[in-house]
Amino acid sequence: MWLIILGLTMLCAIAGLIYLTLAVREFSWLKKKTEKNKVLGTALSLAVIVAVFLIINFTMTFMNAVVVLLHVMLFFLLSAVIVLIYKRISRRKPKFYLQGWLALTMSVLYLGIACFLCEHVWQTNYELTTPKSVTPLRVAMFADSHLGTTFDADGLAEYLQEMEAQSPDILVIPGDFVDDSSEREDIIRACEVLGQVDLPYGVWFSFGNHDEGYYDTRGFSGDELREALTSNGVHILEDECVQINDSYDLAGRLDSDYVRMEISDLLSGLDTDRYIIVLDHEPNDYDNEAASEADLVLSGHTHGGQLIPITYVGVLFGINDSTYGYEQINGTDFIVTSGISDWALNFKTGTYSEYVIIDITSEAEA
Repeated sequence: MWLIILGLTMLCAIAGLIYLTLAVREFSWLKKKTEKNKVLGTALSLAVIVAVFLIINFTMTFMNAVVVLLHVMLFFLLSAVIVLIYKRISRRKPKFYLQGWLALTMSVLYLGIACFLCEHVWQTNYELTTPKSVTPLRVAMFADSHLGTTFDADGLAEYLQEMEAQSPDILVIPGDFVDDSSEREDIIRACEVLGQVDLPYGVWFSFGNHDEGYYDTRGFSGDELREALTSNGVHILEDECVQINDSYDLAGRLDSDYVRMEISDLLSGLDTDRYIIVLDHEPNDYDNEAASEADLVLSGHTHGGQLIPITYVGVLFGINDSTYGYEQINGTDFIVTSGISDWALNFKTGTYSEYVIIDITSEAEA
């Protein structure tokens, strides 16, 4: 499904590039110099677009350059509609190239805000209650750091200090800690930073789809990541369950891209008087998890929808069961975080980067 979406996006991008080239050609500084030679004007217009694309590609990434280009195209189309409405209402022609300047202004403002929403990290709080008799537990969670996209190991250390300031009892990381673009030295340093976190019940990790690595480019295998994490005291759960204390069990699932246990089998035999927390990177098994003994399922992967207008594409096409936030199904609580960073992109729209603090208490004490 994602390949179909990608293919349609590419077709739209080609059509949009043609339209954008013709639209940029209408700026006065370009139009006056080439109005007698449309071919030259079109070539210069395309050259300007390519130059801007390459600058963003080399200063950020190729994917960021694509995102900027697509948004500029959309804003030129939107500006064309706005100018058309203006002409119909005012019955006069703008004295300058209103469409172009309006499109550039909207692009800079919109993408500037999107960059801020991605690179600035908020704290999101949830308060959950359970009919089970449990001791209060404060859980800190982050996912989808995709190390190196918006911050390195030193940046991670700063966010971990913010989390520790909230006095959590445990830190959980449901996947995509690193990426194929993450650098070996930075991964090692980030694992050391996690090892410095001092919490009563420690730091727990379950693998996401990017942690193993899709390509042999980062010089750091999934097994080496396991070694770096465990050697720094981070506990890894791969289709495993552990007892945190007398009140809580913690289960970590393998990512759904791999062959893994059914949730009912994974949780089989656990004492259901204890509160069961499940780490599952991709939020795509809600029906089975809601029918299981799980009390709380924590996920990431979606990045909160990443960008408008694809925010809810995953849910609409049945790829994910949820894009972001909290919901309860059959007595099981589900939380999907938008992630503390992003995959390949430095932009988020319709969402923001976050880490999560969850307070769990017994209903009798609430």
